[in-house]
Amino acid sequence: MKATGIVRRIDDLGRVVIPKEIRRTMRIREGDPLEIYTDRDGEVIFKKYSPIGELTVFASQYADTLHKAGGLNVAVADRDAVIAVAGVPKKEYLEKKLTPEIEKVMEGRSLYEYRAGEERIALTDDGMSCYVRVAMPIISDGDVVGCVCSLSGGDEKRESVGKDVESKLITTAAAFLGHQIGD
Repeated sequence: MKATGIVRRIDDLGRVVIPKEIRRTMRIREGDPLEIYTDRDGEVIFKKYSPIGELTVFASQYADTLHKAGGLNVAVADRDAVIAVAGVPKKEYLEKKLTPEIEKVMEGRSLYEYRAGEERIALTDDGMSCYVRVAMPIISDGDVVGCVCSLSGGDEKRESVGKDVESKLITTAAAFLGHQIGD
């Protein structure tokens, strides 16, 4: 664990303010859920809670199914990082932070489709070769909790399913995962 040197007092209602610098660094937004852990040494640990993270195994299976049935390269992400992939190397994408462009797609709460001639959107901020073809935010109980994306490695000639079918598959996956979290 890394010490920050920042000390905060608990107020009369039991609240502690998490400093702005830490919230920015850890990408903690207003309203984000945090899990609280304790240990025997008296440490209290706050960890960002990812509702979609609870479905990692299920999301991986869904991504694999979309890849096998539709020939799509698929990634499922929570609000910050990739949690499941199929059709692309797992070690290159899993747990990698998302680009600000994908975060904007999630904030927009609607389907994104790449169109020829537009600027391509990378999935992760480490400069990997895949870009997003179709993305749909995962919404649960009115909150954006993640995103389902189909990816391309730059080979525009490779068509798995038609563009309309690809969009419908990704939209359906996002809606289904959103319902699974809400239940």
